[in-house]
Amino acid sequence: MSRNSFWSKRKPGTGLRLNNPAGHLDPGESPLQGCTRETLEETAFHFTPTALVGVYLSRFERAVPEEETPMDITYLRFAFCGELGEQVQGQALDEGIVRTLWLSADEIRACTQRHRSALLLQCIEDYLAGRRYPLELITTDDSVYQT
Repeated sequence: MSRNSFWSKRKPGTGLRLNNPAGHLDPGESPLQGCTRETLEETAFHFTPTALVGVYLSRFERAVPEEETPMDITYLRFAFCGELGEQVQGQALDEGIVRTLWLSADEIRACTQRHRSALLLQCIEDYLAGRRYPLELITTDDSVYQT
């Protein structure tokens, strides 16, 4: 695929930011299932992961209104590449997602001030460098699926 999917999100106090499909895992969901679901919810496109690009850890602090101490947040990101499927016509995007954008790597490199996270560009550079790991690297224990 010669395109990368990114979109703008509106976040309070930060304006429009670029990010790739991302989110939290729902209860009873594996990372692969979460990737597929989040991509559909945030882009209206079906997506099938075919390889793991990398696993990334980041940390930042977010101001909390009326609090002196900021909230310390750590993210663990799994970046996947795969096959883009059909668009679901008429599907609303998740709250906060303004639209899906198709940008080249050079266009993304040219607007780092609009990135939601430095990991956005790192994941793209790793993908372009050919980093691919088998999906079997990720194991989801059966306990995740028990209710």
